[in-house]
Amino acid sequence: MRNLSRSLAVLVALAYLGCSGGAKERRYTRKQAQQSLRTLEKPGLVIGEFTLARKNPIIDGDTIRVQGLDSTLRLLAIDTEEIFHHADHRRAAETDFDAYIKAMRAKSRKPPKVGTFMGVKAMQWAKKFFAGIKTVRLERDHPKQIRGYYNRYLAYVFVNKHGKWLNYNIECVRAGMAPYFTKYGYSRRFHDEFVKAQNEARAAKRGIWNPNAKGFGDYDVRLKWWNARAEFIKKFEQDAQGKDNWIILTDWDAIGRLEKHIDKEVVVLGTVGKIRIGDGRRPTKVTLSRRMFNDFPLIFFDKDVFGNSHIADYRGEFVRVRGTVNKYRNKYTGKEVLQIKVLLPGQVEGSFVPDFYKKSRGSSGAAK
Repeated sequence: MRNLSRSLAVLVALAYLGCSGGAKERRYTRKQAQQSLRTLEKPGLVIGEFTLARKNPIIDGDTIRVQGLDSTLRLLAIDTEEIFHHADHRRAAETDFDAYIKAMRAKSRKPPKVGTFMGVKAMQWAKKFFAGIKTVRLERDHPKQIRGYYNRYLAYVFVNKHGKWLNYNIECVRAGMAPYFTKYGYSRRFHDEFVKAQNEARAAKRGIWNPNAKGFGDYDVRLKWWNARAEFIKKFEQDAQGKDNWIILTDWDAIGRLEKHIDKEVVVLGTVGKIRIGDGRRPTKVTLSRRMFNDFPLIFFDKDVFGNSHIADYRGEFVRVRGTVNKYRNKYTGKEVLQIKVLLPGQVEGSFVPDFYKKSRGSSGAAK
């Protein structure tokens, strides 16, 4: 109830600020904000039609803002390059772009997300695409996938142009402003359309596929990594069909389903987040990412089980974990927490680990 009240307050405040000064727009009442929030949080494929934010609706090529939401939108199946957030990065890129990208790669253990001129171009392209557009239709890829890790709504954005509804996400890929982004799974609804759009852009050498583009330039490496993750997710979903105890942790009802299976076996899918190594007094704790400040813990009492599970090799990657759900009361906070105790290494199955990692390891669960 506290979260609902907080979200309502944000919605009302945003609506008020959006209406103050400049063009007159109708203010949201608390009742209207409550109805909007209920609509947004209701599982289903169609979220609804929304008006683009009056000020700065386009954050970058894959992030936009609409009125009535308490967060920005994270657009599904696309990942445009970053705009420059640091003046020194832009200066370095302008001086010698190849040297700049090489230096950024050297600082990261995986392909970096840094500002590029293609990122700036993607933002400019998005602004032109939405120019003159006031209303957009938002839809989901799956009824249970509502918000991402950072609490942003996950959406496809449809725009009516010349009497025809266009999927911005697909058009962004077709224009070469983004690859088909499968890091968090294939598009369930538009996979074939995204593949076709990407093939078209690559064949025409548009945008990021132009050999002279000042962008990441390593999409073959990224696509191999992302697609392997997508295959791992797809395999989990196939194996989970008809099984209520197989749970994707990012689903909106994941915690409720885990509650129903306390003291029973479940199989969960999530990405490996923080790892706190045990010190003799406390066991090793590995969190599976679900929501910011609300991740799901795995507990390892035996250091050999932790080591032989190789879960540390999969930091940031997907794993499926089989085990019994139990409830633990934190003696410091008094809060009850759901967790799984990992007693055998075989309870953990990791996804593909790409060769650009400093420590790479194959897995029986490696995707093709």
